[in-house]
Amino acid sequence: MSKNSSFLVARLAMIASVGGLLFGYDTAVISGAISSIDLYFIDPLHLPETAHNTLAGFTVSSALFGCVLGAAAAGWTANRYGRRAALILAAVLFLLSAIGSAVPELGLGAIGQMGSEALIPFSLYRILGGVGIGLASMISPLYIAEIAPHAVRGRLVSYNQMAIVTGIVTVYFVNWAIARQGDDSWLHTLGWRLMFASEALPAALFLLLLMAVPDTPRWLVLKGRDEEAGALLRELEGEASGRQALAEIEASLIQRTRPLFSFGAGVVVVGILLSVFQQAVGINAVLYYAPSIFSNMGVTEQGALLQTVLVGAVNMLATLVAIFTVDRWGRKPLLITGGLVMAVAMGSLATCFQLGVLGLPALIAVLVYIAGFALSWGPVAWVLLAEIFPNSIKGKALSIAVAAQWLANITVSWSFKVLDGNSWLTATFHHGFAYWLYAVISVLAAIFVARFVPETKGRTLESIQTFWVSPSDGLPSSVPEAAD
Repeated sequence: MSKNSSFLVARLAMIASVGGLLFGYDTAVISGAISSIDLYFIDPLHLPETAHNTLAGFTVSSALFGCVLGAAAAGWTANRYGRRAALILAAVLFLLSAIGSAVPELGLGAIGQMGSEALIPFSLYRILGGVGIGLASMISPLYIAEIAPHAVRGRLVSYNQMAIVTGIVTVYFVNWAIARQGDDSWLHTLGWRLMFASEALPAALFLLLLMAVPDTPRWLVLKGRDEEAGALLRELEGEASGRQALAEIEASLIQRTRPLFSFGAGVVVVGILLSVFQQAVGINAVLYYAPSIFSNMGVTEQGALLQTVLVGAVNMLATLVAIFTVDRWGRKPLLITGGLVMAVAMGSLATCFQLGVLGLPALIAVLVYIAGFALSWGPVAWVLLAEIFPNSIKGKALSIAVAAQWLANITVSWSFKVLDGNSWLTATFHHGFAYWLYAVISVLAAIFVARFVPETKGRTLESIQTFWVSPSDGLPSSVPEAAD
């Protein structure tokens, strides 16, 4: 591949990854505003404990309902209108959500005076942003996988996870910087609004950058535009490799679309379980509620936001490790290792809470957990999801898998608030129950990968479908290994 081709591939991958950055930014921006949301929207209702915690959990996780809708619609949108058009739609939704979440009273009443009456429009704007996340969470890695040569595909798709982490780290810094501009009273009146509004800038930038990118060769072939696809592939991979890639894509798409279970139920089930385990290990409970977790350790509100920045920094460094190892070590070793590291870290954190040994030991356990996730299940699950589905069912299967991921995310995010706020569980486990649960699930995730997930390192997208050529009603009975 020539220098020009490498530069083009990298440029397109980086632009698509801005969708991942907004995914991370929008996901984590609410972490700095949780206490303000409670005070402004929830507390005036004077609800009983369980009802209060349930409504607060729904409000914090409301964007996730939009994520399910966005992910479910992403496959159809991407197949009908193109990967690029779907990303443009996501950018517009991010922009609208940023503005609306900051001022949900806009057009309805006096800003700062509506209180709980503004809860519904606030949640609707968050859901709107969630639809954007759902679209971007599927289409950004798919776009990168479809324009990347197979030798560097794992690394380039991992750029998307790096962008997600960068978005999370960036918004942690932004939230912390905003919180430092005034006292708690200022934060609860104006500061939280600035946090949400800050997302408008990267959303507008993403929209602008997308105006200058092509669609992917595989979508062009899917639509019968083989000549355009061939020209783009020659630009991306060079003359000889581009011709060969076009021939392989055309051969894999003799039938442009096929029924969902044409390659057996196994590939669909594996994709769904990869998605569910990625969330069920508890990562978003830790990311969304990081300030609350640190507050449970006795840290001040501003100190909790500062430690959250440290979480983001570790997340970013460990993701860098994954980017440079996923195409060398393979997908399975990273996922299995990460699952076991997370299990030990979550078990240690639960023990710290149980014994009241907080401070540095608990902080180290959180950071080790974040590192374990970021070098494995964070980026590598997305790499596999972008790879394992055959071209002729990719849109439908990937939509289902990503929608399942967001449903799992909702369950984890909502349930954490309820579990951690339950008086009996708090008295019995001292805020440690949820972490024991995540430790067990992390072990199950590692076992699942070892038993059922194929290694895709070093294979073209078209050759990966040979793992699933024999229809089956269940999971594959054995896991083939990739060629070196």
